[in-house]
Amino acid sequence: MLCKQCRTEIPAGANMCPVCKTPVPRNIPGFEYTNGVKQSLKSLVDNYGTSILSDTTKFISFLNDYLPEYEKERRLIRNVMSNGVIKNMLAENNHEIAIMKAKEYMTNELFLSDNAIEFIIECFTFVLGWVYVPAPVSENVSAPSAEPTAPVSAPEPVDLVMPSNPKEFKPFDAFKYKLKRNVEIPFGYTSLASFCFDSFGFIRAVKIPESVITIGEYAFSECKKLKTVELPSSIRIMKRAVFSSCISLNSIKIPEGVTAIEEGMFSFCHNLEIVELPSSISSIGNEAFSGCESLRELFIPENVKFIGEDAFTFCPKLTIKCYENSYVHKYCANSGLNFTTVKKSY
Repeated sequence: MLCKQCRTEIPAGANMCPVCKTPVPRNIPGFEYTNGVKQSLKSLVDNYGTSILSDTTKFISFLNDYLPEYEKERRLIRNVMSNGVIKNMLAENNHEIAIMKAKEYMTNELFLSDNAIEFIIECFTFVLGWVYVPAPVSENVSAPSAEPTAPVSAPEPVDLVMPSNPKEFKPFDAFKYKLKRNVEIPFGYTSLASFCFDSFGFIRAVKIPESVITIGEYAFSECKKLKTVELPSSIRIMKRAVFSSCISLNSIKIPEGVTAIEEGMFSFCHNLEIVELPSSISSIGNEAFSGCESLRELFIPENVKFIGEDAFTFCPKLTIKCYENSYVHKYCANSGLNFTTVKKSY
């Protein structure tokens, strides 16, 4: 591809011309002024230095001066900066991991649309001079919002209407199930609080409704007799150690849309044999499957670009299935883990 300004060949994946620094034009539906915003942000950073990206208050104070005509884009950038997204990107040495984590946070915590996320990443990788290969964007965008919106529900349509207001299922609500074997959480709750079922000794089966989006940390940890869990397709966030030390848990299917297996999620689930991971998973945290002594086979999708320390320690029977030349393939080879590679049609 040739730069329209100086006719220099632009390398694949570059956000700007290596000679005249002109941004590569690209149409992101809903963000028609992306190139103008890129240039304005670049001017801001050129004038005040990269350090201004870590000074949220100062950076936001200059936005009106540098982006006076881009109100929607300005509000979106202000929201992202206020939540520390760019500051966290700068703190990560590996640019690829920094981008992946930023996308994951904006999806799971800020509930931004794919196009809004792509707009942010393109703008700030351009400003920082990072190489970034643009991801596909949706053309069917009517009026994307610059502010965080409530997450749209599951990949598969359901007949239920999602509740409009967040409602947390708290330990107080869980207390009445303390001596129950089978638990069915009522529809309407959007999250399960941290530790809400922690150490419930009688619980054997759990059904979570389609309204739940987030499961807090240690929500079911130490439930020694818990064997089956029915997760809804609405789930997007499962925080750390949700099922740690559930020694009777035998199998589980993680819904599409969940992007991270957090730290210690299934640690010391001694009888866990079957885990289905969706293609949306992009990271596996520290000790996520540590101590899963019965886990024999685990297919890890190619979207996974980060695996934490000791993720698979004390898994003597485990063989990981992965795509050849993927990040997971290289990770397994370097870590000495048992693995087999599979074809794309797997």
